Amino acid sequence: MEDNSSSSSVATCQASFLQRTLECLSSSRLKLQTEEAAPVAVTALQRYLCEQAEGQQTDSYSYDVTVTDGVCRAKCFVHPSLNHLVHTNILRTGVDIHITQGSFVYNERRLGHGYICIEQLRCAAGRSAVLPRIKDVSSLPMLVKHGMERSVLLQSDVPLQVSRKHYLSLWNNDDPEGDIWTSGCPPSDTVLDVSKITLLRSLESCFRNTWKPLPLLVKIIHKSRLRYYGKFGLKIDYPYQAYFEVADQSGTMSLVLWNELCPEFYQRLNVGTVLYLQSYTLKQSYSNRSHPQMDHHRMKTFNSIEICLNPRNPTSVITVVSPKSVLPQWGLPEVSYQFITRSELEKLSNNSACDVIGLVTFVGRVERVKSKGNKGPEKYWTYRWIHAVDGTSGHPFILEVFSSSQPEIFSRICPMTYLVCTQMRVCKVENSLPYLTSSCETETFITGYHKGQPYVSDPKVKSFIQWTKTLKDNVVLQKTAVGGHYCYPRPPQKCTQSMSDPSAQAPLVAAADLKRELETLQYREHKRLAIQGQITAVRYVKSPKTTEPQQTQQKEVPAVSTDVREQAVPDTHNDPSTAEQTSEASLASPSVEEISASRSKKRRIQTSCDLTPGCQILRAGLETTEQEEKDSDSESQEARSVEDSDVLSWESSSWPEQLQEVKERLCQGLLYQDSVSRRFTFDEKDVLLQWGNLQPTRWAPEQTTDTIPPVVCQGYYRVTILGINMQIAVDAAFFPVVSADEPRAVGLPQDPHGNTMLSCFSSGFFCPLSDPANYSETALPEPEDVLETACELEDMHVVCILDLCHLGGDKAEVLISKVYRVTDDEVQPN
Repeated sequence: MEDNSSSSSVATCQASFLQRTLECLSSSRLKLQTEEAAPVAVTALQRYLCEQAEGQQTDSYSYDVTVTDGVCRAKCFVHPSLNHLVHTNILRTGVDIHITQGSFVYNERRLGHGYICIEQLRCAAGRSAVLPRIKDVSSLPMLVKHGMERSVLLQSDVPLQVSRKHYLSLWNNDDPEGDIWTSGCPPSDTVLDVSKITLLRSLESCFRNTWKPLPLLVKIIHKSRLRYYGKFGLKIDYPYQAYFEVADQSGTMSLVLWNELCPEFYQRLNVGTVLYLQSYTLKQSYSNRSHPQMDHHRMKTFNSIEICLNPRNPTSVITVVSPKSVLPQWGLPEVSYQFITRSELEKLSNNSACDVIGLVTFVGRVERVKSKGNKGPEKYWTYRWIHAVDGTSGHPFILEVFSSSQPEIFSRICPMTYLVCTQMRVCKVENSLPYLTSSCETETFITGYHKGQPYVSDPKVKSFIQWTKTLKDNVVLQKTAVGGHYCYPRPPQKCTQSMSDPSAQAPLVAAADLKRELETLQYREHKRLAIQGQITAVRYVKSPKTTEPQQTQQKEVPAVSTDVREQAVPDTHNDPSTAEQTSEASLASPSVEEISASRSKKRRIQTSCDLTPGCQILRAGLETTEQEEKDSDSESQEARSVEDSDVLSWESSSWPEQLQEVKERLCQGLLYQDSVSRRFTFDEKDVLLQWGNLQPTRWAPEQTTDTIPPVVCQGYYRVTILGINMQIAVDAAFFPVVSADEPRAVGLPQDPHGNTMLSCFSSGFFCPLSDPANYSETALPEPEDVLETACELEDMHVVCILDLCHLGGDKAEVLISKVYRVTDDEVQPN
């Protein structure tokens, strides 16, 4: 009874919180500020193109957040000054927040519409205290100001800024998002009059004349991903476009679905679907777009014009024909594929297209990359790396799979599933195994989505299925992995391209540019950059045997003005409330007195290292500097890795003097839980899927709160790189490949080397890689032996290739993927 009473009183107290907040904001003050706000849980976070003209706002997109106190819901507008909290995944679904400042905004151009604007908030620590009490979020009433009841419709699934009609996917512009996207509608059983249809080969003559074209009867043989072309000032409510390749007995032609027709039809039009089209238009083909490779169809392709389906002027009539109504006498061609086996991949030329099927053994985390050359609002693409085997080769398919406007499939790819990827392009890189990357026409399918697909009758698909019947699940599971850092291909053995070219695989940047890149990095955004300078210190950090559940730190967001011109947006990387910070104060170099005091507290053990006088390996005992204590505390909480009681490190003889001249030190260099891949198990499938995917737009009760299992990592190296002008230093983590069964070992050039510090930096692995069947720690070189060779790094001019990835919150992964030695103004292999 006491528990029920307590729950009742809590519910009663919280039941009035959102209502009281709305009443206060609706008063003549229209503003509310408090430090004692009760927590509310974030159940949805939605994005759309902002209303303001370009140049008037620092961000191109606006965000609506739906919160609940457990009794009702309220959709609120996130003030643009808080957008950085979304960009870094601090403000996210499933967490509690305290709204400490807000206002009520009336729409001056529309009667009966207004909304709460959140101007300041505080994110609560740990798991939500509100959500466990809720069984069905959608059943909670939506809170609306008295007199604005009609705006309930506006708060369903459309943006609060009413000039926008729909939401975008939270992390990219390619995926359909929201209730407006129709799917699952049954095809038409209408009796069609096919006596007066025209063929594709006749359309070119129609295009040149004013004669109205007759209806078309075609089959879809290729489907592209969605293209969102929204931009500021564009007066189109649904600026979408999607390409299809359609065919009849005379040949193939491109078909374009425009604007409002995309939400209505895109998810209903699939490869193999038969269409009866009326009131379409024709236009000259757009030459700069990509095209699928269709030579294997052995059909004539009509490239000069394309079919346009428009929502108006004229309104196209689209009839999706039921498969049982399709007649053989229509002469529509069969959908053709070009499946290859893994053993055939090396024979294909670069950039050729193919279809593949394989059993997934590795799925990387979903990452994002900013679209290059985009003139409109900034745009991100989401992608993940996948390994899949088909039994024809000792190597897997290495697949770089971008989002293909199939979010429900893309987010569920996991080991032990059968994966089909169509229209993949071959990429051949020197000194690496070939890999396949997505094209605009790629589609993906996994177990549970294969039924009814035209490829199921393909001979190579059938052969693959027969092979999988010979496998044992427990044997395959031992070779699976999910998540962690993965980037392919590795940098070339010798860097021959000009890294000063911005289009280079790893453009060379100044140390100050690297700082800006880190500060502007968004959630799960990946960048590969190069920096030149010296390696001045290396520390080996031994990972712990066990880990504690990861906790979300409480974060106080500084007050922000509603006028963004008055106050700069706070930088989350510089937030002093976090243990691992990069604020100006913490990055500034220590004074001479601090250095002396720091060094006096260390016990040093000199070991043999005769290459350079003054070059030394240090073993610090139980006594540590205050900074090391902070580092250790940070690593144990944020990176899931703590130092052993002994710290093994090396530093160059010139580093103490150089450190006094350093103006900034970018204190990255941690190895996070998210950086290390894990073995896949069916029992942990849900938590591993969530861990590898992006933060969801909406919270759901089935969203697991289980913690991630501990990582298996013996240790890593924390490396200090001093920029070539000795003004800025950056700490980066070096996480070498140690076993042949790691996903990162696939395709890794394994030329033997001497396991020196420099050769390990250059190759990325210990030599030889341990045999997973006979693995033992003694098979790996001891860190002491590796660090004893670090003296050759003394005053060496190097170029370091760095992989950056924002992991959410204040976690920015900075990993060294390769080091080049620079001699005679050339970048050389080591």
